[in-house]
Amino acid sequence: MTLQWIELRRADDLDSSLAAMGQARPTAILAFAVRTDQLIGLVEITAKNRLPMVYAFREAVEAGGLMSLGPKSTDLWRGAANYVDKILKGAKPADLPVEQPTKFELVINLKTAKALGLTIPQSLLLQADQLIE
Repeated sequence: MTLQWIELRRADDLDSSLAAMGQARPTAILAFAVRTDQLIGLVEITAKNRLPMVYAFREAVEAGGLMSLGPKSTDLWRGAANYVDKILKGAKPADLPVEQPTKFELVINLKTAKALGLTIPQSLLLQADQLIE
C-alpha cells in the first residue's frame, strides 16, 4: 500500500487532485479533519469517481459517505462545553488537562457500499454501531 498526502482547502480540490494523478489515482481515501462545510462536496466527488472514502465523523456517512470511525460529535461538543464552563467559573485554560475521546463509533452506509460494488465483511458489519441502509 502506498500512502499519498493531499491537503484540501475546498472539496473541489479533490476533483482536480484526482485528475492530476491520472493512472496513479487512489483506490480508497481516508479523510482526516474534514470541515463540515466540505462533507457534502467530498461525498459527491467520491461517489462520482467511485472511490470509497472513510471519514472521522458519522455526519459524512449520513450524507452518503461509505463509513466513518471516530468519536461522536455530540461527545466532543459536550466536552468543549465543559471546558467553557470551567473557564467561566475561573479556571485557567493552561491548567486544564487535554482530554481525548475514549469512545468511538463505526458507522457503515450499506447503500453506498452497494453502489461502489463493495462487499463489507460480516466481521466488520458485526462491529458496526450503526448500519445505514
